[in-house]
Amino acid sequence: MAATTEGTRASAEAALGQVEDWPERGRRIYQAFLTQTLFSQQHVWRIGLHAFPVSEQDTRFFQTLGNHFLAFYRALNQLYFESVKGTQPVWVHRYLDQGKPESLVEYARMRRFRQTLPLVIRPDLIPTESGMIVTELDAVPGGIGITGCLAQTYAVDDPHLIGGAEGMVEGFAQMLRFQKGSRAGCVALVVSDEAEPYRPEMIWLAHRLCEIGLETYCVHPRAITFTEQALVLDTPSGSRPIAVVYRFFELFDLKNIPKSELVMYSAKKDRVVVTPPYKPWLEEKLMFALFHHPLLQPFWERTLGPETYSLLNQLIPRTWVLDPAPLPPIAVIPDLFLDGRAVADWQDLATATQRQRRYVIKPSGFSELAWGSRGVVVGHDLPQAEWAAALHYALESFGTTPYILQEFHKGRLYHVSYFDPQRHTCELLEGRVRLSPYYFVVGDQAQLGGILATVCPKDKKVIHGMRDAILLPCTQQTDLSLS
Repeated sequence: MAATTEGTRASAEAALGQVEDWPERGRRIYQAFLTQTLFSQQHVWRIGLHAFPVSEQDTRFFQTLGNHFLAFYRALNQLYFESVKGTQPVWVHRYLDQGKPESLVEYARMRRFRQTLPLVIRPDLIPTESGMIVTELDAVPGGIGITGCLAQTYAVDDPHLIGGAEGMVEGFAQMLRFQKGSRAGCVALVVSDEAEPYRPEMIWLAHRLCEIGLETYCVHPRAITFTEQALVLDTPSGSRPIAVVYRFFELFDLKNIPKSELVMYSAKKDRVVVTPPYKPWLEEKLMFALFHHPLLQPFWERTLGPETYSLLNQLIPRTWVLDPAPLPPIAVIPDLFLDGRAVADWQDLATATQRQRRYVIKPSGFSELAWGSRGVVVGHDLPQAEWAAALHYALESFGTTPYILQEFHKGRLYHVSYFDPQRHTCELLEGRVRLSPYYFVVGDQAQLGGILATVCPKDKKVIHGMRDAILLPCTQQTDLSLS
């Protein structure tokens, strides 16, 4: 079990009281990030004074977790295509295709892309009093550059950093090199206007990749030139063909991305490798609802195997698709109860008490609201009328953007020391943490590059990279356990 709240507070207070150079360290870390241009003095997260501690046992857990989620992606991809064929329930692919342009669905189903999967895997985990819970699985995650820069900065004082100083950069590079193979040309990290806040970290990442020998450029889509032979970039060293495109843009935004059709055409003709693949069903949050659906349980158990199925069954919270279709009188929504009473109509939730509505509503995907916690609603954090309105909106949106309902799990409390650059003082934050391990797929293995800890004040129901958050790399510490 994880260390007690009192224990983490005592540890943090002891660190503040015993180490005389904490303010100097805080200033040094702060200046390091200003130098790297990953944030400005107007936009900065709180600067933690030391990496977030993870036990040896939990480090082993994180080192193996990536392959379980790679197996899950592989099984989900199989389930989708079997649903299209009719050997699995057809409503599976209909849910996953809901609201998507037919042209994108047809492209994604092409035989040449049949087995392609996301090659950067980031599950978001919340340590709770009873263990870990996975709230989301992100195939196009931000934070690769941020976590890499954090690791490089904190590794100066910490030899036990998970992934080390270069784990994120080297892991990302290995994935890209494997995809590049013998293709001539460079790597393009293509960042859209929608993803503009992430451009600084991707520029940082491109520079670091160049430094270790992988020619990489962070570019806007309009910088790409199309030819019949290849996609091309104009670089300081001249015109260069693109061997690999790392797609850092969302599929719902394709219509707003210059030259997106030309990139897709070049990938179809095998003139460039594009990752993550254009497969919207692998970017839907409702994948967790499919995992828990009783009719699909035999498929998951058979395809994943007992070890992976058992682990994911413990980690993935109960999740439901908010489908407004009426149920017949004899049916109920599987495993959804209000005070022990089975639920057969979503409207029953609209009048649920604050205690009963410990659920989260969020868009499944393919929407500008489906990333960055923009569309997340926490039931017990809202007045009754606002909760009912949010539920109604989610049900009404089903035709274009399906929403999911997910159990809310309260994170454990931790005490983390941080540096206040305005006051030049050290402070103590009591908050909850989200742990985001980054896995890079090379061949058939998902390798851990590092773990980002996001610590938010305890009054925040949704944990994300807000201004009041502390962002930290994780380090192994032998006397703590989170699971």
